[in-house]
Amino acid sequence: MPDYKKLKDEFSSYVTEVRRYLHAHPELSHEEKETSLYLQRELAKDGIPFRTCGKRFPWGILAEIRGGTAGKTVLLRSDMDALPIEEKTGLPFASEAKGVMHACCHDTHMAMLLTAARMLNRVKDELRGTVRILFEPSEETGEGAADMLEGGCAEGVDFAWSMHAWPALPAGHVSIEDGPRMGATDEFRVDVKGLPGHAAAPHLSVDATLAAASIATALQTIVSREVHPASTVVVTIGQLHSGTRWNVVSGDAFLDGTIRCFREKDRKTAQDGITRISESIARAHGCTAKSSFRWAADAVVNDPSVSAAAREAATEVLGADALATTPATLVGEDFAVIMDRVPSAFGFFGTGRTDGGTSYPLHNERCSPDESGLIQGALLHTAVAFRLLNGKA
Repeated sequence: MPDYKKLKDEFSSYVTEVRRYLHAHPELSHEEKETSLYLQRELAKDGIPFRTCGKRFPWGILAEIRGGTAGKTVLLRSDMDALPIEEKTGLPFASEAKGVMHACCHDTHMAMLLTAARMLNRVKDELRGTVRILFEPSEETGEGAADMLEGGCAEGVDFAWSMHAWPALPAGHVSIEDGPRMGATDEFRVDVKGLPGHAAAPHLSVDATLAAASIATALQTIVSREVHPASTVVVTIGQLHSGTRWNVVSGDAFLDGTIRCFREKDRKTAQDGITRISESIARAHGCTAKSSFRWAADAVVNDPSVSAAAREAATEVLGADALATTPATLVGEDFAVIMDRVPSAFGFFGTGRTDGGTSYPLHNERCSPDESGLIQGALLHTAVAFRLLNGKA
């Protein structure tokens, strides 16, 4: 068993240094070149072999640490991209890229996993099997994990593990519960076609605005009247656009939104309902409507055996008091596409402030996680790998 105290002492300052560097140098989805090169340099310093991974996005990294004896393979994963948000934390290491911020804490994810990679490399002779370390680009767009799969990241993998920073939990605590944890995610769009004309002569036009507004209201009945009351489903319209000026009846409109749920049956119910309701209401107004859907992610569903092993690892290195429970969320996570292929678990790792500061939510311009727990997150990655490969943390 690794000497976790020794590893903690050796890497406590390193994980913070990495996080602060990455926080100050965020890059958006599809643009993670410098982030990738930084991670590659750090892996190379420790002699950890790696290759770039992916077909569409060239900045993914797949590193591999082979144990002292042959065995199974576990994949540990972090995302890399930042968000188009102007940071307002006032931190001395705040983003140096205007309008770009690690507001979803992917900087902490990379720091914890990179540190874990170096920890595992220190004790690799004790491993029975292989650890793959995946740094995934373009998670925020829901494209990265599928591209990493095409690049072969999961070939020969027996287990996979990842986690997300979670401001709702105190720093150093973790929730690793069985079953559904994050929602399946689809984007939908409804295009409405009418006939434009003068606002003073609506009888000579077909009003797409009125039809679109009626559709927007009616779509809310999908959840209240078509889905089983015990199911968890959300249909949210994020955009409704119509018209060009105040005195013109609009001939075109569109609605753009998202479906979130845990069950494929509910996903289909929502999609069928959007198509049927939109077409029917548009027809009633003399318009036409066409619905389209873009898959973003499946639901995150933890494998009971893998999540049990991760909880045992967490108890070993963080203590039994660190295990927490938190409700499942309909926020999406593209790690689900890897989970569909490999027995996996996904944890919510606490980054809520314990120093009296405000714990702002993810995607907030003032989001500032408590760094004190980051070394514990790195230890947790390491312990999960040992538990799954060696049968003990």
